[in-house]
Amino acid sequence: MGHTATDQAGTGGLTATEHRLANGLRVVLSEDHLTPVAAVCLWYDVGSRHEVKGRTGLAHLFEHLMFQGSGQVKGNGHFELVQGAGGSLNGTTSFERTNYFETMPTHQLELALWLEADRMGSLLAALDEESMENQRDVVKNERRQRYDNVPYGTAFEKLTALAYPEGHPYHHTPIGSMADLDAATLEDARAFFRTYYAPNNAVLSVVGDIDPEQTLAWIEKYFGSIPSHDGKPAPRDGSLPEIIGEQLREVVEEEVPARALMAAYRLPHDGTREADAADLALTVLGGGESSRLYNRLVRRDRTAVAAGFGLLRLAGAPSLGWLDVKTSGDVEVPVIEAAIDEELARFAEEGPTAEEMERAQAQLEREWLDRLGTVAGRADELCRYAVLFGDPQLALTAVQRVLEVSAEEVQEVAKATLRPDNRAVLVYEPTAPAEIADSAEEAAEDPQAAATVEASDENEEAAK
Repeated sequence: MGHTATDQAGTGGLTATEHRLANGLRVVLSEDHLTPVAAVCLWYDVGSRHEVKGRTGLAHLFEHLMFQGSGQVKGNGHFELVQGAGGSLNGTTSFERTNYFETMPTHQLELALWLEADRMGSLLAALDEESMENQRDVVKNERRQRYDNVPYGTAFEKLTALAYPEGHPYHHTPIGSMADLDAATLEDARAFFRTYYAPNNAVLSVVGDIDPEQTLAWIEKYFGSIPSHDGKPAPRDGSLPEIIGEQLREVVEEEVPARALMAAYRLPHDGTREADAADLALTVLGGGESSRLYNRLVRRDRTAVAAGFGLLRLAGAPSLGWLDVKTSGDVEVPVIEAAIDEELARFAEEGPTAEEMERAQAQLEREWLDRLGTVAGRADELCRYAVLFGDPQLALTAVQRVLEVSAEEVQEVAKATLRPDNRAVLVYEPTAPAEIADSAEEAAEDPQAAATVEASDENEEAAK
């Protein structure tokens, strides 16, 4: 088992060491003795982009199945043991990965590692028709609650299908379709596990009040005997032209509390300097109540009750700039759209001011430091950079990279991408008068959250 340590330059004093087991499991450790807790995070390199037509939603369904017992832990035991030890846990699925995580009191770290190793190595011993049907129903209910039966709930799904053409690995979202969830078989789930849930397709990070030598010994003890698997197919190509080339548009007539304009712009891949510049551009334009679009539409014109612009970072396909505006009163969408295009054109022509750059960089810096400042957030980011970009150390220098982007680079990426011929547009028209609901008055949904589905405590309820 070998390891390397990061250079502390530009990392704010944060350090991480990397190790690899003989079976291919990558391990990243980061000591932090500020509080007596430790975070365990395990990323598998599998998400909805790895699914095939007719079996969408399988990655998310399997995430739920991972909480239904394993060789040594029966039923809902994973939740019961972690929470009984004073810890917290969950799992989530996105386009590009599935992750599982626990935050534990330091003296319970060994328990979390044993639990994760047990289900990685022996889940098939417990996977049966009963657990399959149980979690199929849970996931279908999650879809109803988060997508089908809430105002604007299917907006992200519709815009993704517009922005990425039919047959593209990102054309469908991680939640999957009802028909495909119904069609998934127990053998589908077993084959999925054998293909993707292997140590050489995973990264394990442990961050917090740890003894690295002891932690590595536990990891070797519990994970070291799990065999690797070499049958994983390469993900389908997600590359696309930098510009869509036309404006794609869909009008949705539903019972929603207000008219809405949503749009997805094709932006640079995550992990590039251009993606950081795009993040800054969207922050200036729509990142909170000090942004240009909020000031124009909500404060000045009073044509909207909410206006936001955020970045969905993607590594295997072009990222998406997610615009979300809810109209005020009887204001028509063309009025909103004209004002947005005017602001985007002005920004492309003039670029951000020095004050806007300072504010946007400070905002992104704070968000990054918030993530890296907690043991759970840092563990997740170390895994993300290891799985998606091959280098967990990049997580520790992300803040510096954002601060190095210039106003000229921000203007350049905005001018190249924030154009009418590079967006998919969704227009919501209410079918009948409706009471003003909270969803129409809230700020735009975080696009990264919209692209992620999680296990949550629904697993506990389903197991009772």
